[in-house]
Amino acid sequence: MAQSSVEKKVTLDVENIGGIDHTNIEFNPGVTILTGRNATNRTSLLKAIMAVLGSSETSLKADADQGHVELTVGEKTYTRQLSRRDGTTVMSGDPYLEDATLANLFAFLLETNESRRAVSRSENLRNIIMEPIDTADIKRQISQYESERDDLDEKITEIDELKRELPDLENKKTKLGEEKSEKKNELSEIEEKISDIDRSLDEKEEENQEREEKLDELNEAREELENVRQQIETHEKSIDALQEEEEELRDEQRELEELSDGQIEEIEAQIQQLRQKKDALNGTINQLQTVIEFNQSQLDDSADIFDGASGTDTASAESITEDLSSDTDGVTCWTCGNETSTSQIESMVSDLNGLRDKYMKQRRELTQRVDELTDKRRDFKSRQRKRSELTDRLETIAEELDRRESRITELEERREELTERVESLESAVEQLQSEQEKDSELLELHKQANRVEVELDRIKTNIEKTEDRISQIEDRVAEHENLAAQRDKVKGEIEDLRTRVDRLESEAVEQFNEHMDAVLDILAYENLERIWIERTEQEVKRGREKVTENRFDLHIVRATDTGKVYEDTVDHLSESEREVTGLVFALAGYLVHDVAEQIPFMLIDSVEAIDAPRLSALIDYFQEQAEYVVVALLEEDAKALDDSYQRVTEI
Repeated sequence: MAQSSVEKKVTLDVENIGGIDHTNIEFNPGVTILTGRNATNRTSLLKAIMAVLGSSETSLKADADQGHVELTVGEKTYTRQLSRRDGTTVMSGDPYLEDATLANLFAFLLETNESRRAVSRSENLRNIIMEPIDTADIKRQISQYESERDDLDEKITEIDELKRELPDLENKKTKLGEEKSEKKNELSEIEEKISDIDRSLDEKEEENQEREEKLDELNEAREELENVRQQIETHEKSIDALQEEEEELRDEQRELEELSDGQIEEIEAQIQQLRQKKDALNGTINQLQTVIEFNQSQLDDSADIFDGASGTDTASAESITEDLSSDTDGVTCWTCGNETSTSQIESMVSDLNGLRDKYMKQRRELTQRVDELTDKRRDFKSRQRKRSELTDRLETIAEELDRRESRITELEERREELTERVESLESAVEQLQSEQEKDSELLELHKQANRVEVELDRIKTNIEKTEDRISQIEDRVAEHENLAAQRDKVKGEIEDLRTRVDRLESEAVEQFNEHMDAVLDILAYENLERIWIERTEQEVKRGREKVTENRFDLHIVRATDTGKVYEDTVDHLSESEREVTGLVFALAGYLVHDVAEQIPFMLIDSVEAIDAPRLSALIDYFQEQAEYVVVALLEEDAKALDDSYQRVTEI
């Protein structure tokens, strides 16, 4: 990992960041050590790197209104500008990361790093590992996939039901075909008889001309009458289908609660209020962060800063050096000008950190509430849109019903007219043929032929409808395999989302335990046998309900001189052991979330509690995990590290 290449050389240019006026440094892949005494701007340089990588946890130099950081990695350059506006620091530019959440947690391992602090404070480490995971978004995705799965299940079930219709439809088609053949044969026989009689009557053509005309009129009238009857039947079936659809739509409409625009406007107003509260919290958090970073930076650099509001100049560099080299712990407060101690200022910084964390928790709660209201508003609008669509369709159905009922009335009137005309023509033909037996037989044969033709047309229509239905079902059945594959894929997505959190937790525990065992073997702490994490469940009360939440419990196992092992607590860890544990936990998060794929840097500071030989071994171990490892060390600690590591001594 400690390879050196011109293509990946890093150039860093910093101006007016923390305690730095201006500096320019270069380093290659591998370990880079920032070494020197206290108050030599090592932490300021690390925070400058953090800023250009995407973090907001840095500050301007106290006497500057503008600052910048420029980072070149190979042929790519990244920038971050800082400016002071209305008492707050505003950042702009083109940083390495758009979102530095993962890096802040697991790559920027300064003293205030949340992963390191969580170990020291014996917090639930699981919350730190899972903080970058948007569980609410996962739940929303699961809900969407479940809805898609249910829709696919419904379609597949519908196809299965349709498949059960096919045998009956095929039987029906076969029977109709047989019936059609029988009717065609019957019609052929009747037509043959009619032809025989017609041939015998050809000689009487002139006498029978009137009769033939009446018969033609009768046939035409019967055909038109049958056509009208079929149209009436078709419209009646359409009306039945429309009425059935209308009833289903009205049932669906009744199930949807009618919503007023006022309800949605009320939700939007709540969302706006919550967002305003969140914006206000953001402002407060930013202001607190600026104050914390400013004070922390001054503590790190041991520089005395006077109250900017008084308009006085800062002390000379020589005076600051004299104060730092004195044996007293007293310093001059840079906000009020009174003599105080660094411990009191550190306590104040700690209190500010606590207040900031409290506000950040409130902000997360506001974000969650905004998401819930946004989902509710989306649901309301969807239901309102659905009701509108149902109303439009019902109006269309009502218009179609009116049109078809009106048409049926017209057709029924026409049917009555045609029925009267057929009866009149039949009477006229019967009267013309009353004296001719063959003519009477011919009339009866025409009647029979007419009836058979009507029945044959009906059979043909039923066959066509049956074939259409079979074709529709077969088309739907052809979709079955594709729908089943889609359903399996959706089920896989649901299962993957449901197990994603569990996989991350398991991997985090595995990574920590594996690397912790390896590091403890290397560092060889006396009587410290093992430090490991166990996944457990704990019942907690949320509101009026009790829910089960996952926890990461940290176990400390020690051994006595006689070899007997016992479990200890984090509180009894030495400062060195605690720092090592925090760093390894951060490393586990770095690996689990694949932070190296987003950013190849790992920054480490405030490791003075770890003795030099162990620190050297720990840095050797960490440099295998990241392409660029930048560590701030005291001179005496840096001497214990490999001479091949790059060193920056002047900032």
